[in-house]
Amino acid sequence: MCDLIRSIQSRDPAQPTFCEVLFGYNGFHAVCLHRVNHWFWGLGLRALARSLANISRILTGVEIHPAALIGKNLFIDHGSGVVIGQTAIIDDDVTIYHGVTLGGVGKGRRTGGRRHPHVKRNAMIGAGAQVLGGVTIGENARIGSNAVVLKDVPDGCTMVGNPARPVNCDKDADFAYGLTRELIDPLAETLERLEKELAALKKSERR
Repeated sequence: MCDLIRSIQSRDPAQPTFCEVLFGYNGFHAVCLHRVNHWFWGLGLRALARSLANISRILTGVEIHPAALIGKNLFIDHGSGVVIGQTAIIDDDVTIYHGVTLGGVGKGRRTGGRRHPHVKRNAMIGAGAQVLGGVTIGENARIGSNAVVLKDVPDGCTMVGNPARPVNCDKDADFAYGLTRELIDPLAETLERLEKELAALKKSERR
């Protein structure tokens, strides 16, 4: 527990104190409660595990299925609205922002029964992003806010848009929320330019 708190302190720009995280971070509470729920699930006490997971969701605003596999130092920042599905796998040192869904699609036949994402070490998933199906998010990957990810993401890539597209694959990049001011969705930029050109053409026709 102390290691998790220290890892949150090191990654949170707000630079919280140890006690701030311990008493005031619902994402931290959700991860700790999941450890208990997952233990009960492993004992075969599924109804108890699901009941406790539901209580945890009510208290923290974070819904984690008790069967989900979560590694060390998961940082759920802000927390509210996060959903992590049953067969999700989250490796060490992952950061997830509020409103993220690690959701399932279909029955997972193509991924050996895994219906939910596998998020690898040190990945970051921005606020409101939806990662769906048995996809793999590579190490050090960044998922931009409100992106919808339906395919595997290579190591170190930054993905934005719906459906998500790569805009940067610098493995050493460290973008808050998966984006920088200089980094924009190329498709959205093209559409915006076309809209402006179309508006200009319509205006010239009226003359």
